[in-house]
Amino acid sequence: MKNLNQFLSFAAVARNGSFAAAARELGLAPSSVAKSVARLESDLGTRLFHRTTRSLRLTEEGARLFERCASLLEEINALETLVTGGDAGPAGTLRVGAPIGYGTRRIVPVLSRLLAQHPSLDVEMRLSDERVNLVQEGLDAVIRIGHNEDSALVARQFDQQHLMLCATPQYIKRHGKLRTVTDIEAHPVIAFRMPTSGRARPLELVENGEPVQLRPPARFSSSHGDAMVEAVLAGTGIAQVLEHMVEHHIREGRLIELLPACRPAPLPVNVLVPGTRMMPARVRALIDELAAQGSR
Repeated sequence: MKNLNQFLSFAAVARNGSFAAAARELGLAPSSVAKSVARLESDLGTRLFHRTTRSLRLTEEGARLFERCASLLEEINALETLVTGGDAGPAGTLRVGAPIGYGTRRIVPVLSRLLAQHPSLDVEMRLSDERVNLVQEGLDAVIRIGHNEDSALVARQFDQQHLMLCATPQYIKRHGKLRTVTDIEAHPVIAFRMPTSGRARPLELVENGEPVQLRPPARFSSSHGDAMVEAVLAGTGIAQVLEHMVEHHIREGRLIELLPACRPAPLPVNVLVPGTRMMPARVRALIDELAAQGSR
C-alpha cells in the first residue's frame, strides 16, 4: 500500500493548484510536498500533473485519481467525526464555481450569509461563464443554469430562470410592437455567443403551444450577458436573456418584455456536487442555504 501522506499531498496540490499553496494547507515545506507527489508518480508509473513554469494542471490520470482520492479523504474525515462524536459544523475552505452574472447577483449573498453563520468556514469563489470541470478545478460544488448532463455529478435544483425577450420602450416606440414570433425577423437581434462553440445561441420561444427556435442574423453578439443587456439599453436591438439580468430594469421601466406569452419553459438552476456517499459539512451547509434561498 502506498504511503497515505503521498495521497494527502497529491490531493492538496490538486485542490489548490500549486505546491506552495498545498504546503501552506498541510503545514509542510513546498519541497517536501513536491517530493511526496513525485514519489507517488514514480510508484504509480504515471504522470499526475502537467507542469510548466507558469501552470500546474491535472493529467487525465491525475483527474481520475483526484476524483477517487478526494472522495476517500472526505469519507475518512466524516468517519473521524462519527467515531469521536464531534460536530464542529462547517469548516475549512468551500470552493464554489458559478456563472459570472448569476454568481455575482444571487450566489454571493448566499455565501456571505454562510460566512456569517460559520466562523470556521472560508469561501473561494470562481466565476466563469464557461463550463468548468468540477474535479479538475478542485471545486466542492458548481452552480449551473440548465439541465444536468453529467452523470458523475448529483444535481439539486434550488432556483429557475426564465428567458426573457427584451427591448427599451424607446426602441419599441420607433420600430413598433412585436405581436407574433415571426415579427422578430424584422428587428436587429443581439445574440449570445456561446463560449464553448463560438456559435450564436438560438432564440427559444413557444408558439401555439409548441417550442420554436429562431436563428436570425445578429447585428451584435457577445459571450457575456451583461454586455448584451447594455447593448439593449443603448437601443441597439432586441435580446433574449436570463431574467436575473433584466428584472430590475423591467421593474424600473428601462426595459419591457416582448411576447411574454411566448416565453419558453424556465431553465433549472442546480448546485452540482460529486456523487459521493458522504458529503462534507461545508457542502451540506451550502446546499441547505441555497434551498432556503429558493424558498424565500
